[in-house]
Amino acid sequence: MKTAILTIGTEILFGQVVNTNAAFLSEQLQNIGYDVMYHYTVGDNPGRLEKLLGIAFEDCDLVLTTGGLGPTQDDLTKETICKYFGDEMVKFPEVEEWLRDLWKGTGMTWTDNNLTQAYFPSTAELLPNPRGTAPGFRLEKNGKVIMSMPGPPREMKSMFLDYVKPYLESRTDGRICYKIVRTYGIGESALETALLPLIDGQTDPTIATYCKEGECMARVTSKRKTYEEAEAAVDEMVGTVKSLVGDYVFSCDDEELVEVLGKILIENNITISVAESCTAGMFASTLCSVSGISAVFDRGLVTYSEDAKKKELGVRAETLEKYTAVSPEVAYEMVAGLAAKTGSRLCLSITGVAGPDDLSEDKPAGLAYIGLRYKGEVKVVELRTRNVDRNNNRRKMVLRMLSEAYSLVK
Repeated sequence: MKTAILTIGTEILFGQVVNTNAAFLSEQLQNIGYDVMYHYTVGDNPGRLEKLLGIAFEDCDLVLTTGGLGPTQDDLTKETICKYFGDEMVKFPEVEEWLRDLWKGTGMTWTDNNLTQAYFPSTAELLPNPRGTAPGFRLEKNGKVIMSMPGPPREMKSMFLDYVKPYLESRTDGRICYKIVRTYGIGESALETALLPLIDGQTDPTIATYCKEGECMARVTSKRKTYEEAEAAVDEMVGTVKSLVGDYVFSCDDEELVEVLGKILIENNITISVAESCTAGMFASTLCSVSGISAVFDRGLVTYSEDAKKKELGVRAETLEKYTAVSPEVAYEMVAGLAAKTGSRLCLSITGVAGPDDLSEDKPAGLAYIGLRYKGEVKVVELRTRNVDRNNNRRKMVLRMLSEAYSLVK
């Protein structure tokens, strides 16, 4: 069923609130077989909202709205939808009773404008809101369906999962399964080229490639009569994808690289320490986002200055003087000194130029050297990122550190 998502709220147009509702709903709807064709955002203006409803229903049979259901004067979603569907607003006594009981339980002062939340189009089917005070509703007319939910994400998500989703699932003729194959070290164009034998002439499952900062992904999707049939088709295709680009794949379950690495470290009791210069603790902070990492993460040292590199890691003064701090030689001595100090099975170091300015002509912003020591062997890899900005360089450095560590322990 062709679907549109309509987000209502002037604060979204002004950029004061990020529209996370649309992203959540799109993902949920795709997973149950609904084709999201449009995202619309409109301010708290009845005329523009009514016009947009007409535009949305020209090509769609289902419209989901969020926002504009509260008690204030700019919350006019219900009234506008009611007018568009040719209905009339009436008070639902059971909602008024629920609201008054709710206020008594909180000790808050009741104001009469709260009664607006008890009025709905006369033919509406109500959607309970246990996490807020504004119920949602569903209207149907001439094969067109609109389901209206509150704007606060906490309330909207609960209402969708408990009431909207089960209703929509009962009306769909198929189930969708998809899996995200995540890769590192291959560009989007190269990934697509490698998968062209599968992409050309594809029907079901389908493959779509896209990228995010530093990595690329392939989304494998199937729509079948049952979820089990769709999942089986997806799993088979994922296996084929891995046979073509498996050297670059680190997850087939849409996991972040740090999650995959952290899981391997924990499951195999591989202790890890890191010494960071240009990333200034970003790698350690990223690694510590993994639950349970305390079982294996020994320490993270930020050795930003040359003095710190000498005192904390034993980097020799003559090495710094001869090669400078941004050099493979210093990265080597940093990781060797860290291993001697901590005894961790896996040790990493990094030294480089975060930017935005170049250190010198031969040491541009984005240049970094990563030292790794595992099973007694030390290696140093060079990284040159595009100098977009300082923090972008640092994030790409951390991603490369994660990738190099993963390649050693996988």
